[in-house]
Amino acid sequence: MSALTHDVAAFPGDGELLDAFLALKTPPGFKAELIEGKIIVTPPPDGEHETVIGRVAKQVFRKCTEDLDFAPTKGLVVPDGRYIPDGTFARRGAFSAAESWWRPEGALLVLEVTSSRPGKDREEKRTGYAAAGIPLYLLVDREADQVVLHSDPKDGQYRGTVTVKLGDPLDLPAPFSFALDTGDLL
Repeated sequence: MSALTHDVAAFPGDGELLDAFLALKTPPGFKAELIEGKIIVTPPPDGEHETVIGRVAKQVFRKCTEDLDFAPTKGLVVPDGRYIPDGTFARRGAFSAAESWWRPEGALLVLEVTSSRPGKDREEKRTGYAAAGIPLYLLVDREADQVVLHSDPKDGQYRGTVTVKLGDPLDLPAPFSFALDTGDLL
């Protein structure tokens, strides 16, 4: 099953659009996001998708010396909408007082694993996360068999990008400071 997209003519910050989005009822397991003026409803992910998320989180907690928290599917408020990444890493305690939709000033890294709309993860979400100033965006692109790390956000764009073939190690910068074993993600 693929994601459903509903084009909305209003600006993403428009009160009526935001009200309609926030009132949206989705079936259990589905997630709704507001991305660049579109409400996108995505079906539950497949098992491989969830396995990849778990394996990335497991490596971070085993190899990273920083005390971090991880929130799967945490709602983020970004300049062009409301996104739900597959995972968000932040310093310990950053999520403690967070509402269901959180301004990601304390986010260190967001994780996406491609699924039914890979273009959304490659383009729209990349620019949205950069515009929000999230330092690192890690994309596991299953269709392209690669892992991409975007870094150094400025003026709505990531200025650094490192791409490795799925299976090759990927060096994560501080505060993570370890090589992600992408072979473990296969």
